[in-house]
Amino acid sequence: MDLNNLLIKNSRELILGNLLIIMMSIISGCTISSGLKSGDLPPTGAFVADNGMQFIVKPLSLATLPTAAKFTASKINDQGLRKLVSATTQADYRITSSDILSIVLVGYPEITPPASSNSSNPYASGFVVDQQGYIQFPLIGRIQAQGLSVPEFAEKLRSKLQKYLKYPDPQVKIINYRGKKFFIDGEVRQPGEFNINDAPVTLFGAISMAGGVNTTGDSNGIELIREGQRYQIGLRALQKMGISANQIHLQDGDSVHVNRQDRNKVYVLGEFGVVEPLEIPEQGLSLAHVLGESRGLNANTADAAKIYVVRDHPSSAYTDIYYVDMQTVTNFALANRFEMQANDIVYVDPTGLVRWSRFIRSILPSASTVNMLSGL
Repeated sequence: MDLNNLLIKNSRELILGNLLIIMMSIISGCTISSGLKSGDLPPTGAFVADNGMQFIVKPLSLATLPTAAKFTASKINDQGLRKLVSATTQADYRITSSDILSIVLVGYPEITPPASSNSSNPYASGFVVDQQGYIQFPLIGRIQAQGLSVPEFAEKLRSKLQKYLKYPDPQVKIINYRGKKFFIDGEVRQPGEFNINDAPVTLFGAISMAGGVNTTGDSNGIELIREGQRYQIGLRALQKMGISANQIHLQDGDSVHVNRQDRNKVYVLGEFGVVEPLEIPEQGLSLAHVLGESRGLNANTADAAKIYVVRDHPSSAYTDIYYVDMQTVTNFALANRFEMQANDIVYVDPTGLVRWSRFIRSILPSASTVNMLSGL
C-alpha cells in the first residue's frame, strides 16, 4: 500500500470514528423522545426540576379534583371581594364639588328665580359647588355644601336664612351631577367617563351604561380598580359565590376594565388530533371538552395513559401537574368534572414505540453518512 492510500484510509477511519463517538454521545446523553417529553416525573408528591421550579404531581382522582369552589377562590380573593361588597352598600348621595344645585326660595322669587339660561340673574342657571365645596348664596354669602346630603344642606341653608327672612323654605335639588365619576373601558360598546348621580350605580348597571359587553369581551374577566387596589371579578364566579353584581356599588374615581375573551385560553401540546389554543367560553371548559375540541388523541402516536395538565400559580412558589389515564373509562367522568383555567397547558405523551421511531429517524442522516464513509 502506497503512502497516498494509507493517508486516505487513516483519514476515513478518523472521520468514521469521530462520527461514531458523536452518535454514541447523542444516544447516551438524550432520551429516546425527540422534542417534548414528560421526563422522569415522580408518581406523586413534590419535586424540584432541573430548572429550579417546584412542582407538585397529583394523579387525578376525586380527592385531588379541583372543585368549582377552589377554582373561584384561586381566581378571586373571596375575603377581599366580600369586603368590597360590604364597603359599597347603598348610601345617600353626598354633594361634591362641581355639582350644580337648584335652590328655590318659596315666596321670594326675586332672590332665587327658577333655573333658566335666559335669566339675567347669575343664580338662575343654578349654584355651582366650587373646588373648596362652597356655594355663593344671596344674603348669607359662602356656605359649605360638599359632604352633605340634599336634606342636610337644605336644613343648614334654612337655618342661615332665618336671620334675614321670615319664612325661609329652601327647595334644593341637584340638577347636574358633575362631581362623582367612574370610568369604564375595554371590551364594552361605549367606553368612557360616566357620572354617578343620586341613584347608586352598581357594577352591573355600569356595564349597562357602557352599552354592555362586546361579543369579544369576557364577562368573567372584569377588573375593578379602587384607590390603587385591583379586584379581579367574574360574573359567573360571583354567581357561584352567591353574590350579585348588583351588590357592588361604584364609588367616585372607580375604574372598570373588561378584558378580551381570547386572553383566557388553554394550550394543548403533544399527541392531539389538532394542536392549537382553545378559548374558555363563558360557561367554562372541562378537560373532556379539551380532548373533544382537539379532535381527540392521535390514535397512532398518543399514549392515553399519560395525559398531563400543567397549572402554574404565578403568585406561588409551586406549579401543579395533574395526570390522568384515559385508557380507563371511569376517568372520563373525572375529566368531565375537571374545570380548566386560563393558561392551563394540556400535554399528551407519545408512546414508547413512537419515541423510538422518532429517535431512529433523527439519527438516520448520521447513519447514512457513516455507511457512505465506510464504503469509501
